[in-house]
Amino acid sequence: MAKKEEVLTPQKSGFDPNEFAKETKEELDKVVWPSRQQLIGESVSVILMVTLSATTIYLVDQLFHWAQVKVFG
Repeated sequence: MAKKEEVLTPQKSGFDPNEFAKETKEELDKVVWPSRQQLIGESVSVILMVTLSATTIYLVDQLFHWAQVKVFG
């Protein structure tokens, strides 16, 4: 089987800030930004889940502390 002929493109050396800014803008144009309502709803969900998780961890910790005091005095 014959190998495909590779086309070599010249490599740029160094960092080009203008090219970087252009490519960054192109990528940011592809982003689908959430609506305000979606952002608020998801933020509230995250805050509630973090609060629920922290409360659960606190209660389990208190349970183990209570058991430790009962066992070890």
